[in-house]
Amino acid sequence: MLARERYNQLVTDRRQFLDKAVDCSELTLPYLIQDDTTSRPTHETLNIPWQSVGAKCVVALAAKLMLAILPPQSSFFKLQVRDDKLGEELPPDIRSELDLSFSKMERMVMDYIAASNDRVTIHQALKHLIVGGNALLFMSKDGIKNYPLNRYVVNRDGNGNVLEIVTKELINRDVLGFDLPKKEPNTVVDKSYGTHSDEVEVYTCVKLNNGRWEWYQEVEDMIIPGTRSTAPKNASPWLVLTFNSVDGEQYGRGRVEEFLGDLKSLEGLSQALVEGAAAASKVIFLVSPSSTTKPATIAKAGNGAIVQGRAEDVQVVQVGKTADFSTAANMSQTIERRLLEAFLVMNVRNAERVTAEEVRLTQLELEQQLGGIFSLLTVSFLIPYLNRTLLVLQRSNEIPKLPKDIVRPTVVAGINALGRGQDREALTQFVGTIAQTLGPEALMAYINPEEAIKRLAAAQGIDVLNLVKSQQQMAEEKEEKMQMKQNQTLLEQAGQFANSKMADGQNLQQLGDNLQPPQPE
Repeated sequence: MLARERYNQLVTDRRQFLDKAVDCSELTLPYLIQDDTTSRPTHETLNIPWQSVGAKCVVALAAKLMLAILPPQSSFFKLQVRDDKLGEELPPDIRSELDLSFSKMERMVMDYIAASNDRVTIHQALKHLIVGGNALLFMSKDGIKNYPLNRYVVNRDGNGNVLEIVTKELINRDVLGFDLPKKEPNTVVDKSYGTHSDEVEVYTCVKLNNGRWEWYQEVEDMIIPGTRSTAPKNASPWLVLTFNSVDGEQYGRGRVEEFLGDLKSLEGLSQALVEGAAAASKVIFLVSPSSTTKPATIAKAGNGAIVQGRAEDVQVVQVGKTADFSTAANMSQTIERRLLEAFLVMNVRNAERVTAEEVRLTQLELEQQLGGIFSLLTVSFLIPYLNRTLLVLQRSNEIPKLPKDIVRPTVVAGINALGRGQDREALTQFVGTIAQTLGPEALMAYINPEEAIKRLAAAQGIDVLNLVKSQQQMAEEKEEKMQMKQNQTLLEQAGQFANSKMADGQNLQQLGDNLQPPQPE
């Protein structure tokens, strides 16, 4: 089957998800997701929301997720040797040397990611996930490309695994690299082949066949030469991302859709408040028809001018909806607060003095709410992204090939970093509570320092091998110090004894000189 025909078949299942994504985008970021009514998005003026709370929530949550899954100052993964292989195939004392080599390789991978535009595209994909619930990433040699929901369709099996992907792009004929028959400009343009005579629709068909991903590109029902390619199943360059997965559905649901009711309510209240405030701020003077005061006189009078007339003949139009406006304003503030909490926007207590402990507890509470989001992004994005990046670097010989049965890459960002952070907070609070309530003496008497250090290092993701001294090393150092102290004591005693002997010899010599008889002259 042609890729264009397969795309048109799968579009039907995507229709309801795309409509909902467009509705969510109109209330948050209108430019993000548009309908697929034409091949090229229209350049009409987008509808501007009456409130900016939705945009603030989406951008804040995307930035928080970006810093969590791809931290800029540390590695989001760790290369380590399998514990069951140590002692059997590898000697245990070689682990420290392997960890040093793995740390160097991790820095090389992170430098490769930092030099590319991956973070920019991934941040854009996160916004698509939050608003529309779906995003497609293609990791090419030139970088990552993001496909919005209106440019691709997917087909999944009963377990939710992706079996087929078809994308649609509008590309200029000159970029394709081979000649295509151009259409006459006076003929009616076929919608299935684009809206401009110099542009054509290019379809990319991706399928899972015998445990490997295979894809190719078609244009005008012809396969483009040189576009066929394959990739391993666990290192595919095509990453189909979803925010929330529902059993039996081909596409995901976004975070905005979960709170679409509050966003619509806030949109209506914001519009009413803005239009009401504009009407209330409009000043209109009414002059009685039977009065001697002329409207022209009032209109021409300057500030501080003196004119003839009666005050009761002139009145100002007042809306008189202050109570209604206050009710709408209070309701909009309540909805805005709910949305900010739902999208993990930290609101510090508005006071003169806000302690650092309050800020820390607020941040910890927000991080705990990200657990489900982290777990889904770790499985659907971080692990495939890491596998593909390692495969590309190994093929280009920038890093050595790793034996899969011995070395295992582990993701330490997302939900894993969140769990370690909670362990660190609990351990530090426990130790601090003992020190404050029972005193430092009880802390030293009941807490094992070596075990506490190991647990803190594990919570921070630090390997304690050859970093923290073991009990045997501490015992040997203690014995060595005692031996050195004993030797120093013996040396001091020997010196004192020698000095005393010399002093006694000098005294005896002086006494002998005094006892000798005088010699005759």
